[in-house]
Amino acid sequence: MPAVGIAAVDREGPTVDGRTARWQAHREERRRTLIKAARKAVHALGSDASMEDIASAARTSKSVYYRYFGDKAGLQQAMGEVVLGQMQRRMKEAVERARTPREGLLAMVSAYLQMAESSPNVYAFITRLSPAEPSAQDAIASSGALGHFFESITAMIARPIRESLGTDALTLIEYWPTAAIGLVRNAGEMWLGSPSSPAKPDQETMAARITDWLCVGIAPELTIPAATGK
Repeated sequence: MPAVGIAAVDREGPTVDGRTARWQAHREERRRTLIKAARKAVHALGSDASMEDIASAARTSKSVYYRYFGDKAGLQQAMGEVVLGQMQRRMKEAVERARTPREGLLAMVSAYLQMAESSPNVYAFITRLSPAEPSAQDAIASSGALGHFFESITAMIARPIRESLGTDALTLIEYWPTAAIGLVRNAGEMWLGSPSSPAKPDQETMAARITDWLCVGIAPELTIPAATGK
């Protein structure tokens, strides 16, 4: 009799675990579906769309979104993780294909601008802090998407610098990723928010220009008048 009891317990264990796993998988799938629906809603309605607007577009109730994401800031973060995850994959592929650091930079900046330009509303939604969470980081900052990529580019740059300038020069290059992230984001967001006009560069031109700034600065564009004296 005891042996039968043990066998019964053994049979029941996997059943409970399997049920839990299926429930967890169901929740994850439901969460992905809600994020996808919210992304479509924000794309169509704008970055100021309320939780009620988003839920209505997704044909569900606001309480469902609150149950899965807690609040609007939680939804922003969750959507940001999905969008930035896609961008990170593009960046990784760009690094793997790049033959030089400059090629990698251009591909990275292009991926970033393409993501932002494809849906300015979604970009603004995932990078705009909720008024209720003034101290929170936005999705790009907290995901480290740009940071991870620039670390890879820095590693690519470090080798030729070490070979040509020596190990001491590597100390300064450690500052570059942080500065580069600020340049890419600020220039990219300013470009994204600028109204369309003949003077506004297209995405490819802007990506090339930002890459030039990262590599050589603005020195080649400056024209310094020749000094004259009597």
